[in-house]
Amino acid sequence: MPRISGVDIPPDKKIKISLRYIFGVGPSNAMSILKEAGIDPERRAKELSEDELAKIIGILDRGILVEGALRRAIGQNITRLRDIGSYRGARHRRSLPVRGQRTRSNARTRKGPRKTVAGKKGVKELGK
Repeated sequence: MPRISGVDIPPDKKIKISLRYIFGVGPSNAMSILKEAGIDPERRAKELSEDELAKIIGILDRGILVEGALRRAIGQNITRLRDIGSYRGARHRRSLPVRGQRTRSNARTRKGPRKTVAGKKGVKELGK
């Protein structure tokens, strides 16, 4: 099983798909990496030679933030937003949507399961 940047990529898939299993590599990034390395995107990952794998690893190491380094950078960016007291930082702190989505009827993924609050029971007024 080929291993790139500390990640096992699926050997039976095309290399353009297998590269996407690396955190931080999407479709366009994968294609640009393969173009720079001069590798056919339609080849299977298990068909690649050690030299070709080394080329891909070299391109990833020098040009693109992936895996642990990318996760760390994202975490630092969020921490910075919290520390400077920005609106986005406050939204992160309260686990609410950050990018302007509505929260009245949606946002269940960020807010978690519903916390039902018991409403006031209708207190009947005594006749006057």
